[in-house]
Amino acid sequence: MTSNSAAVPRPTPPAERIDAIDVLRGIALFGVMAINLVMEFRVSIFDQFLGPRMLASPVDRAIETILTEAVELKAFALFSLLFGAGLAIQFDRLASSERRTVLLVRRLAVLLVFGVIHLCLIWNGDILTEYALAGFIVLPFLFGPRWLLTLAALLSLALYLAMQAFPPVGLFPSRAAIWQDVMDANRIYATGGFLDVLAFRLREIPLIASLHAFVFLRTIGLFLVGALAWRSRIVQNPRGLFAVALPAIGLGAGLLYRGIEPLGTILLALGYGAAILFTASFERGKKLLGWAAPLGRMAFTNYVAQSVIFGWIFYGYGLGQFGRLGITPALAIGIIVYAGQLRFSTWWLRHYRYGPLEWLWRSLMYGVRQPMVVADTTMRTQLSSRTSEAQIRDP
Repeated sequence: MTSNSAAVPRPTPPAERIDAIDVLRGIALFGVMAINLVMEFRVSIFDQFLGPRMLASPVDRAIETILTEAVELKAFALFSLLFGAGLAIQFDRLASSERRTVLLVRRLAVLLVFGVIHLCLIWNGDILTEYALAGFIVLPFLFGPRWLLTLAALLSLALYLAMQAFPPVGLFPSRAAIWQDVMDANRIYATGGFLDVLAFRLREIPLIASLHAFVFLRTIGLFLVGALAWRSRIVQNPRGLFAVALPAIGLGAGLLYRGIEPLGTILLALGYGAAILFTASFERGKKLLGWAAPLGRMAFTNYVAQSVIFGWIFYGYGLGQFGRLGITPALAIGIIVYAGQLRFSTWWLRHYRYGPLEWLWRSLMYGVRQPMVVADTTMRTQLSSRTSEAQIRDP
């Protein structure tokens, strides 16, 4: 006789997590943080569309070049791939549950609520809202075969590339609107109080939405590619990862060198992801990169915490450093914050099963308060195991 508790869907136990994916997520988090900090918290996100900036420091120029060419959109693409793979992993692990669709829809709905709160109250560079909306579109495809995922991914990415080559008229804000927004941002974000910053942040959302519109199809396509990578088992196949990594990095870098940026960015992100997963699949690779796994397990908490910290550093209601810091000192602050989050995440996960936001997300998804303390989790697992054994012996 099977225990009734065994039929109740539960989150993935830590022991069953794929460490290499957490490692990749933790490393990608650094790239996302660096770009958000240098190009969106330090100055207006629209500043980059007004033409090349004159940077006095050669170090600043070198760092900006590295971030733009090697990191910028690639880190976000990696996060999209990981989100798609994570959605597929949960979908497959809930296969025996009659509530699978309800649970996954609730998971995305909770993420959407978190995203809107983050977008409106903390930072309008939020990516969570876009991920939730894209997830709702991708979820039905997970019920289909691999060929359907492949076709949908290719179609989404092809439409995205077409949109980059032939931008729809009127979708992107005018140069005059961008200029005015940058001027207002330089004044309000640097000196405004919390309510002033909040009002301007909300006013910027329509402009920010136009940026998301340009990459939304790419996000959907990369979600599908990530799901396909999981379904095809390539994520767990070191030989397959190696076969993907070198050609993708080489071809992606070549396309970027020739100025073919959208496709080059996607291929380079695929190459980065495959190379890191390949390295982390071996014992020596785990020792080399394993430090990033705690950051990856708490990526949601760390991502939102970065928004709170950097908002306080750069906006007028805090230290008011918006538009004042160069790229080098800003990135140095980011590295310090990232290192602090690494230490905190490592300590936290020794005592608790999830990060704070990860725990809340899972509890709301399953509709049941999840065990948080590691000792409590171990005890409950043992009790559940003993109950199952007793029921098997005495049905």
